Amino acid sequence: MGAGVVSADFAARPLPDRLCCVAPRRGWYYTQSFLSHKPLPVSGPEAKPIEAAIIPRSDHRISRANISDNALKVLYRLKNAGFEAYLVGGGVRDLSLGREPKDFDVATDAHPEEVKALFRNCRLIGRRFRLAHVHFGPEIIEVATFRALHDPSADEAPEGDAAAVAFEDGRIVRDNVYGTLEEDAFRRDFSVNALYYNIADFSIVDHVDGMADLERGLIRLIGDPGVRYREDPVRMLRAVRFAVKLGFRLEEETARPLPEMAPLLEQVPPARLFDEVLKLLLGGMGLETFEMLRHHGLFAVLFPQTEASLDRDEHGTALAFISRALDNTDRRIAEGKPVTPAFIFAALLWPVVREQMGELMDDEARSPNVAVQEAGREVHEAQLQRVTLPKRFGVPMREIWNLQPRLERRNRRALRLLSHPRFRAAYDFLLLRAEVHEVEQEAADWWTEAQRGEEGDGQPQSGDQAPPRRRRRRGRRSKSDTSG
Repeated sequence: MGAGVVSADFAARPLPDRLCCVAPRRGWYYTQSFLSHKPLPVSGPEAKPIEAAIIPRSDHRISRANISDNALKVLYRLKNAGFEAYLVGGGVRDLSLGREPKDFDVATDAHPEEVKALFRNCRLIGRRFRLAHVHFGPEIIEVATFRALHDPSADEAPEGDAAAVAFEDGRIVRDNVYGTLEEDAFRRDFSVNALYYNIADFSIVDHVDGMADLERGLIRLIGDPGVRYREDPVRMLRAVRFAVKLGFRLEEETARPLPEMAPLLEQVPPARLFDEVLKLLLGGMGLETFEMLRHHGLFAVLFPQTEASLDRDEHGTALAFISRALDNTDRRIAEGKPVTPAFIFAALLWPVVREQMGELMDDEARSPNVAVQEAGREVHEAQLQRVTLPKRFGVPMREIWNLQPRLERRNRRALRLLSHPRFRAAYDFLLLRAEVHEVEQEAADWWTEAQRGEEGDGQPQSGDQAPPRRRRRRGRRSKSDTSG
């Protein structure tokens, strides 16, 4: 069975009551420090053996029939070449919950160069984190080598490892030190993402009680949250995204540091935050994600101008507008309709643009058309300092804003906007503004009728249309007038 196909029998199978029943594996780990949410030491007398739960095939829901054929090819080729090979991450998590995985990732003890030697269709990517991508047409199977544990308090790499691992203020900026399966499990972010499906015997290896957290509906960060969030601040956004996506709750120790540590996101490159915002708000549950981001103080770091505007919004119009825009986007995604980041960013930043428009019109007597262009430019440039918006989305976003004052006019001249390439998005934007009483409903209705008229006789079917004008004909000039 191909990727993303889940059988009815599989989906109906209940989660097992008994999670492990065979002999455990053993690895050298720091059980006491891990359980107390303290940083994991790299070496020393504190190291103690920890037993991994091995869940046999009879006690879990994952079947090869529900795994991508291409992922199976990768797993078996690694296994047959003498390497360890595991399906890991979201694929194992989603299959264990009876969900359809988005993609399949593989973990192995083979180094990236060894993976590349096994697959002609493999490309090695990344300098910070070396990975192997095995290409099968549009499907890419990501293969990662087991990562080793290291000292999270170190700001410099051990001697001889300068090209392999590096820290900056507790953040991992490069990490290509390889380790064992056990170490790799503790290096992952959340317990539900640290489950390993072993292609050798079809068991699931669980070092961090991830299966129990799946049953409890819990998102729990592995290790000390303060240390792990500093290693990669984006983990705070991932915690929210997984909680909303899976309908889980954040474990108390995982959630508590979020408001205090949210400013760490300012250290993340704006381009990376753009990718994360798309995952957060264009995953089909944007409204719930937006609310949870605000609750934990994360949205204010991503969109500081918008958060400040929402705080000043006494009547709740701005919040209602953004909520309706996100809800509308969620419904379009559920219906399989296209969505664009330009529209979402336009909605998220519109309360700020509208405020600045008002100031320019009141204090400097700008016209609405000029004010929206100036305000839009300033707001856009300020937002780029936190979250990058590529030009292919930034230009349409500004066009949606710039059309709003023109759409509020209702006359024959305004009908020219029907042929504007951004008219439909700007019209949908106007409808949302009318729903929260930011503009008159009559304006939205007029444009709705105008489009119907365009499909019929080319005229709006509203009584607000302007009377036709007669064209003045210019008389023909005689040759004597033009000669000389």
